[in-house]
Amino acid sequence: MLIVDAQVHLWDRGTPNPWHRQAPSYTKEELLAEMDGAGVDRAVIVPPMWAGDDNGLALAAARAHPDRLCVLGRLALQDPASRNVFDSWLDQPGMLGMRLTFGTPEQQAWLHDGSLAWLWPATEKAGIPVMLMCFGHVETVGPVAAAHPDLKLTVDHLGLGRDKDEAAFRDLPTLLNLAKYPNVSVKACTLPIYSSDPYPYRNTHGYLKQVYDAYGANRVFWGSDVTRLPGTYRECITMFTEELDFLTGADIEATMGRALCDWIGWKV
Repeated sequence: MLIVDAQVHLWDRGTPNPWHRQAPSYTKEELLAEMDGAGVDRAVIVPPMWAGDDNGLALAAARAHPDRLCVLGRLALQDPASRNVFDSWLDQPGMLGMRLTFGTPEQQAWLHDGSLAWLWPATEKAGIPVMLMCFGHVETVGPVAAAHPDLKLTVDHLGLGRDKDEAAFRDLPTLLNLAKYPNVSVKACTLPIYSSDPYPYRNTHGYLKQVYDAYGANRVFWGSDVTRLPGTYRECITMFTEELDFLTGADIEATMGRALCDWIGWKV
């Protein structure tokens, strides 16, 4: 079975967020060693917020290991020059899309105030898949999806914030409502951090079942965010492949990698 991690970070600068490993760097060599140890075939690098908007480190890793790594890169949304990059964005070796993060109140306001009205038609026209970290503001994805039906949108972390257990999933109905848009998918990544239970984090399974019932396995992508995991990389995999009784057969293969590759155009 092909296993593709929908979210990993590399960095060589900045101070990691407190919920990630507190290390000055995390290299492609370290990542590949952990992937090999856990049985992960491929991974999507999304450059982290704390390292700025430079995609160079991630792209260098993808160029060095094109069979194992690709990039969904950051875009400096407030830089006027960013409006001129779309036609050539996917020409960068290893680059398969964008990953946009809205973690601060200022950035979250852009989702509501029309500041990004230029972005969505540009990405749609260029055929650039977009992943969004927009917890607390998932409802803003619906109008974008409706207005731009050819734009592939992926909601990161199931739209969850930084709470645990029932509180973490309080906005799940909003995410489930987005399933009516066929151009919206979700990343079921870092699920262990949203539970205070031990492995296999059973108090998250019922919520996951609702997500699969709404979206289907072809629009739910497993991911680890490995430098943020409380348990092991391998456990993050087996939680899905061995512990979810509603996920079987072809659906496991889809959600563990094949569906993501199809979505972002990563040839298998």
